[in-house]
Amino acid sequence: MEGTNKDKQSLQDLLSHDLEFKYATSKKVLPGIRRVVAPNPSPYTLHGTGTYIIGSGEVAIIDPGPNIPSHIDALINETKGEKITHILVTHTHADHSPASRPLANLTGGIVMGYGPHGNEEGEEGADLSFTPDYLIKDKEIIKGYNWELECIHTPGHTSNHICYSVKGSKAILTGDHIMGWSTTLVSPPDGNMKDYFTSLEKMLLREEEYYIPSHGEMIKNPRRFVTALIGHRKMREKQIKKYLHTNKISYIPELVSKMYPNLDKRLIKAAGRSVLAHLLHMQELGYVQSSDSGWILI
Repeated sequence: MEGTNKDKQSLQDLLSHDLEFKYATSKKVLPGIRRVVAPNPSPYTLHGTGTYIIGSGEVAIIDPGPNIPSHIDALINETKGEKITHILVTHTHADHSPASRPLANLTGGIVMGYGPHGNEEGEEGADLSFTPDYLIKDKEIIKGYNWELECIHTPGHTSNHICYSVKGSKAILTGDHIMGWSTTLVSPPDGNMKDYFTSLEKMLLREEEYYIPSHGEMIKNPRRFVTALIGHRKMREKQIKKYLHTNKISYIPELVSKMYPNLDKRLIKAAGRSVLAHLLHMQELGYVQSSDSGWILI
């Protein structure tokens, strides 16, 4: 799919660390959508995980977040006088799903997700305890009192990642599939770069006008943003081709040092996981080959 020059704008020009929020307090993002940011800031979560309250009166919670008592209390306080009927997760990482069961125990809300976590090998942040009461499916419509969600299966970041289109709002809650402040970590084997590319292309076919991520501010030109994400990933694979050799084995740490020369040391391991995801994708395409724990260009 070809885009205009505006569509092909650099991803770095589109990313933003800005977000107007106050911990333990909900803020309206769009009509029928409120956000409460969890107090778990880090190099991976920016200010913290965005938990979303959908509807009014009888509401859904999207990504209840980490099991932090003060955050769970904030969700209860910010829905005072309302009933939490549904608790949905975008995926099973420690900053998104662990609060689902404690919140359900307090409210009686039904916990919903695509399924338990997939392959745990190589992951540090997986929530392996998550078990939904109800398994949702791609394209399924979940209806509440005065809200409606369409489930969009978007594997890549994790195999069970779901985005939610909020009907009537022209918006999609994108979880960690598409973030407003950073690229998404893809960590094999549960994270899969081929799936991630496919899921990005899937989003390009959508008509919604706003993407609301779990981390970072709302994205107001999603087609341009997704096109830039795809371009950025293709650029990374071009870099790998540039730094690999046909007659000499290269290893992931040296690729990371060349591809991310000024990277925060706390993110080096994560960068290595994404480089591995790219290498596995490129191997499937026949561009590279693994050899003695390293990689060569074919």
